[in-house]
Amino acid sequence: MRRHTGVSGFLAFVMILPSIVLTLWTVGYPVVDIAVTSIHSVNRFGRTTGFVGLANFAALLADPIFVASFWRTLIWTASVVAGTILVSLPIALVLQEDFAGRGLARVIIMLPWAISLTMNAVVWRWILNGQYGMLNALLFDLGLIDGPVEWLAQARPAFMIEIAIGIFVSMPFTVTILLGGLASLPSEIYEAARVDGASAIMRFRALTLPLLKPFINMAIVLNIIYVFNSFPIIWVLTQGDPANSTDILVTYLYKLAFRYGRLDLAAAMSIVMLLILLVFSVAYASMAMRSQSAE
Repeated sequence: MRRHTGVSGFLAFVMILPSIVLTLWTVGYPVVDIAVTSIHSVNRFGRTTGFVGLANFAALLADPIFVASFWRTLIWTASVVAGTILVSLPIALVLQEDFAGRGLARVIIMLPWAISLTMNAVVWRWILNGQYGMLNALLFDLGLIDGPVEWLAQARPAFMIEIAIGIFVSMPFTVTILLGGLASLPSEIYEAARVDGASAIMRFRALTLPLLKPFINMAIVLNIIYVFNSFPIIWVLTQGDPANSTDILVTYLYKLAFRYGRLDLAAAMSIVMLLILLVFSVAYASMAMRSQSAE
């Protein structure tokens, strides 16, 4: 019996070995190549010209635009993810209820997900255009403004608008995860809580939130990874301008590589971003395991 199990395990490993090799090649080779590039000097034609060690990383740390983009990325990620969870949870709770038009409401909520991020950003750029945008036209018709407003011309309002759009486009995916979690919750405990006289708020705090915690954690982790690396919204709306004041790491990386021709610095920044996400993933996994063991 043990021999048969061992043979079956070996055959299973042999069958999945090509997939493992392909995955290691497609994922591992680019990472190794970028890591090698990050410790070399590279000219504008992409040719390695000499070993520089950690000089590229030191140059990044001395670059004020990189430092500002780093902190702005943290603000962008935390704001979008937190806002997405806070907005998506009540929407998911409402869509879980049985009411007339629930199917249509779910379709409407999912519509932004059916459109690419780039197309979403293009539509919002048109809406926010200072000369012919729909937002200015609406506010002018309502008498709230007496002239065109350039919504994306100043750093602070532009960045806050981008955060709001980030929440808007992240909401459908998060609502889908939370709806899946709500659908899996046992209805018996809610019936028992109603019989015991528990109010809706008490049921939410004592039952829904604790039982929905794994799905909320999943939504947080996936959204952090997606939002941290999100490129289209900020690039299409402002391209990190004015004067790099809305840049996050991924948009500044693009500028370094393809606008300024600093492929070595861009490779170093890619490694930094990879390490940040790796540290976050390891920290979250350890916290999740501790939480499960404590329960």
